[in-house]
Amino acid sequence: MNETSWGAPPSAGYRGSTDRGPSSAARSAGPVHEAGIAAQTRPMPIVPPSGGDQDDRDQGAAHLRGPLFRDEQEPDIRPQDPAPVPASPESPKAGKKSAGRDLRAAIGVGVGLGAVILASLFIYKPVFLGVIVIAVVVGLWELTSRLAERKGIRAPLVPLAVGGAAMVIAGYASGAEGAWVAVAFTALAVLVWRMTESPDDYLKDVTAGIFAAFYVPFLATFVALMLSAGDGAWRVLTFLILTVVSDTGAYAVGWKFGKRKLAPRISPGKTREGLLGAVAFAMVAGALCMQFLIDGGVWWEGLLLGLAVAVSATLGDLGESMIKRDLGIKDMGALLPGHGGIMDRLDSLLPTAPVVWLLMVVFVGS
Repeated sequence: MNETSWGAPPSAGYRGSTDRGPSSAARSAGPVHEAGIAAQTRPMPIVPPSGGDQDDRDQGAAHLRGPLFRDEQEPDIRPQDPAPVPASPESPKAGKKSAGRDLRAAIGVGVGLGAVILASLFIYKPVFLGVIVIAVVVGLWELTSRLAERKGIRAPLVPLAVGGAAMVIAGYASGAEGAWVAVAFTALAVLVWRMTESPDDYLKDVTAGIFAAFYVPFLATFVALMLSAGDGAWRVLTFLILTVVSDTGAYAVGWKFGKRKLAPRISPGKTREGLLGAVAFAMVAGALCMQFLIDGGVWWEGLLLGLAVAVSATLGDLGESMIKRDLGIKDMGALLPGHGGIMDRLDSLLPTAPVVWLLMVVFVGS
């Protein structure tokens, strides 16, 4: 039960209801509780002390105002102390760097994806091939959706998805020749499919469609080419480890020691110190992987492989950052909590795949 249920509100002139100094017992002994119902129906005019909060022109008439019935209340016009604003738990403290993402969700999703990839990679290769196809189709869907939303570019998704899946499967089954045939037919399908709609922006739409075909499924086909080798599972695992280690090294070193921006106009969060961390981490991981995971591999080849992966992964990340800046978005999607979309995870993997495939062929053969 509040104070206005028992007596006149503070604006009626009772000091006992506004005095914060005395105890509650002292306040209850005031006229508010002794007057009872009469105090509510016949408010007593009290001259406010000098320097009060009321305006001079309201004196007199204001003293006669008050609730005439039980259910009437006047608004409380007492000056209120400003409530303290609690500090937002999401706002980082001054001087403390923030990762910018939900690390728990990112780690959980990363561990889950890693488990699925490893299980499919070493249990049955065609299952992992299916994982590649799913990633390609979802990535194409994210890319074409963002192009349509932000730029009004209608790259045809159906021929891209079918042709992209065909590229990956043909690369695994028939090698590079089969992949190139699938690329040619995918480009032709994009041209023909777009003819069924208005000729307006035809050139822009088909150009974006062919770009998407090369950017996502064609580059992903090199993972299938690695997988088709006799020790393909270990080659793909090396490719994944080096890319992840490069990204982790760049993040860890850049977050801790990063000061000089690498490409501030493209990705303000990336630093030169982070790039050095990516190179160092990837070279160490490359030496270990080539020495212990790849048949015929030598540690110094791993050093070169790690260096190449660090450079290609960074360029791939910057490339997608450039696309997202042009589109005016932060992430390509929201499918993976803490990561963004599928394309936000493929950004460094896609351009790294042909680099690792080529160096593996040079070092240990196909």
